[in-house]
Amino acid sequence: MPPGLSVTDYPGILVPNMRQALLCIVLAACAFAQKRPITETDLYAFKWVADARISPDGAQVAYVQASVNAKHDNYQTSIWIVPVSGGQERPLTSGTRDAAPRWSPDGKRLAFLRTVEKDGKPDAAQIFVLEMAGGEARALTDLPKGAGAAVWSPSGRSIAFLSKTLPKDSAKADEKSDVRIINRAAYRSNGSGYTDFEHVNHIWTVEVPTVIAVPGASTQISKGRFADGLPVWSKDEKQIFFTSDHTAEPYYEPPQTDLYAVDAKGGAARKLSHIDGAASALSLSPDDSQVAFISALRGNPVRSYSQPDLFVLELTPGARPRNLTAKYDFDIGGAIGGDQAPPRGNSPSVPYWSSDGKSIFVTTGEKGRSNLKKVDVSTGKVEAVTIGDQDVYGYHPTPDGRTVALLISNTTNLGDVYVLEGNAPMKRSTRVNDGLLTKLDLPAPEEFFYKSFDGKMIQGFIQKPPQFDASRKYPLILNIHGGPHSAYGFTFFHEMQWMAAKGYVVLYPNPRGSTTFGQDFGNIIQYKYPGDDYKDLMAGVDAMIAKGYVDADKLGVTGGSGGGILTNWTITQTNRFKAAVAQRSIADWSSFWYTADFTLFTPTWFRGAPWQQEADFKARSPITFIDKVQTPLMLVEGEVDLRCPPGAGGEEMFRALKFLKKPVVMVQFPGESHELSRSGKPVHRVERLQHILGWFDKYLMGKPMPVYDIPMDE
Repeated sequence: MPPGLSVTDYPGILVPNMRQALLCIVLAACAFAQKRPITETDLYAFKWVADARISPDGAQVAYVQASVNAKHDNYQTSIWIVPVSGGQERPLTSGTRDAAPRWSPDGKRLAFLRTVEKDGKPDAAQIFVLEMAGGEARALTDLPKGAGAAVWSPSGRSIAFLSKTLPKDSAKADEKSDVRIINRAAYRSNGSGYTDFEHVNHIWTVEVPTVIAVPGASTQISKGRFADGLPVWSKDEKQIFFTSDHTAEPYYEPPQTDLYAVDAKGGAARKLSHIDGAASALSLSPDDSQVAFISALRGNPVRSYSQPDLFVLELTPGARPRNLTAKYDFDIGGAIGGDQAPPRGNSPSVPYWSSDGKSIFVTTGEKGRSNLKKVDVSTGKVEAVTIGDQDVYGYHPTPDGRTVALLISNTTNLGDVYVLEGNAPMKRSTRVNDGLLTKLDLPAPEEFFYKSFDGKMIQGFIQKPPQFDASRKYPLILNIHGGPHSAYGFTFFHEMQWMAAKGYVVLYPNPRGSTTFGQDFGNIIQYKYPGDDYKDLMAGVDAMIAKGYVDADKLGVTGGSGGGILTNWTITQTNRFKAAVAQRSIADWSSFWYTADFTLFTPTWFRGAPWQQEADFKARSPITFIDKVQTPLMLVEGEVDLRCPPGAGGEEMFRALKFLKKPVVMVQFPGESHELSRSGKPVHRVERLQHILGWFDKYLMGKPMPVYDIPMDE
């Protein structure tokens, strides 16, 4: 309305419009008032979108949808489809363990992986093919050790895939001893258990007939005792490219990879080039002359953190990889840490080329954000394709590269399918969680930067409670990320929203050592972890208190994995926190060195072995300073965690604090690995959240929690 005029100056025009506007405001206020805070059990209703694949004509997107099963003890996955032009998404398969949709080159078929039950247990996954014109999905493979995701040949007549099957697996197995003979330092892996060094991934192919009646005869293409990476077809279908590391004991040296080619009909693989780093995500140029990949070059000397870059390699004898992003000081393919990545059915995305071969598209991590970028193959210039406070956690293009399907999460949405075509505005294709999220009051976290002890600027995120009132004093939870080379950012985080919904202000920062802030920032904690990163965390707490709405007498601290050791470290260095929850933590670096599922044989975090660097291992182990702990501590442990074994972390802290008669409790989750908070049983993920806040409620809110107390004799 122009200045100086009132509603009555425009009778019959402004008054009805103003009434309508006031009505809209009232309705919006009512809708807002009806929204409720998020709960821990809302996780049971979450749906996760993964592995989105756009059809060759750019008209449809097939994707994996994961959800919690009815018993809340596992997840189920199926393939869904949605039109790019708009429309209702619908299920495409009826299985509960379907994943990895892959379009045939002509778009008339969709291959996917299906796991069925055998004798009441999930059997090995096999490739199924679904005719898009209609009909039931048909099994294409039937191998004893199953099949990996399908890679269609350019003509669509064959599919390449990975399998751990050996020829003798088809025959009836003889009685074998269950005794393990272990002769490698890294012999088991978190989540999968003991490593089977006899069965490793090799490349297989299978023809795809016009009519699939029974599973076809699969042919093993590559052989040997070393595992092969994902296959990539040449355009003429005569060769298949792949990566492999032919090192018997790779933990003695920094990572390395070799690029190989093998005839599509089988035979001896030919080594094309050596790569000084762990290479992944191969992508062939349109003219078959170059291959792009993501790798982190070996540092000299060895680094704790090596930032991943985008490389191209000419497919000519003696060629060496060329680093396109050497001057771009952020993470290629960098992921943002959260607790709501798809727990099942996700697949890594691969860089893709423009149709003229002049550009490569890939996601990058920058200051807690992940977006799609375009990299010039000649100059290495990096340009933004998508922008925003978000996490692009997956992408897949049409064959011409003009249209791309994206998976995007942000701080108030778990993730959905979006489509970007040329220079047109991006379209949102799915809204899988709108039925739930529109009912929830989900304040977006606030990003802020604060100055640490040495002047370095640190990024932090503040999650405030719904209906936040700056005139009040709130208890604060400092939530520390793991890694330590990881990063918080603009992605959905149930844990932070849940804590805030229960009346806490949550600070989750990216201290030095975090990714997405450059090579030097990430590597600066080498040989000093924990150390100055702890000072960054305390500076963040001070900055929060200075804002005036945090109660300095009600501070809590928690974190998992790398954040778990920093939680243990924090309460040995200060008594300012009234409660702490260390999750999947480390207490004694020496014990960790001997028992973790991976080795520290290269000088990444320590310059030598525990007996060679005894003073350093001891100086950086929280257990060394256990007698200084006054903070009541809860320890959250996965019973089969092999990444941070309980015996090297929570169990040590627990036993020592019990000896000292300090308030401590340990919560163990049967059958859970290091991935408890991200892909553990849904019921356990919910119980974990309940226990964390139960402990903080007891010591910060003064609520009685007798479950954590030992009953006294009458």
